[in-house]
Amino acid sequence: MSPAIKNVLAVVAGVVVGSVVNMALVGIGPALIPPPEGADVSTVEGLRDSMALFKPANFIFPFLAHALGTLAGAFVAAKLAASHQVKFAMAIGVFFLAGGIAAVYMFGGPLWFKATDLLLAYLPMGYLGAAMAGTDPLRDKLVLV
Repeated sequence: MSPAIKNVLAVVAGVVVGSVVNMALVGIGPALIPPPEGADVSTVEGLRDSMALFKPANFIFPFLAHALGTLAGAFVAAKLAASHQVKFAMAIGVFFLAGGIAAVYMFGGPLWFKATDLLLAYLPMGYLGAAMAGTDPLRDKLVLV
């Protein structure tokens, strides 16, 4: 298999694995930490309107879903890529960061959660996923800025 095809498949696998982990955690979160009384989480509009009712505990699973989904996806992409493992892991972080930015605009939420989620759940987890996959991000001279 050509390295280019292997790299494309690594990114696709990273997105799929990251999405599955994300959705699994989003799915089980309300069973473990129920939404507040009166919150309608069945629609985007209902969730957005109910956001003021949420307590800090209600944001634990969304954060974990975003962070662990990105971490798992980045790890898979770095593990499967034929070359440029760190760059592909970070691409997964950027992909999920774009989704996180979209979620902030769609759902809102308190500023502390939006800042924590956007700053800690995506790019740092992409970098950590690459490191956990056995790559050396510093050796690969990855420049983030």
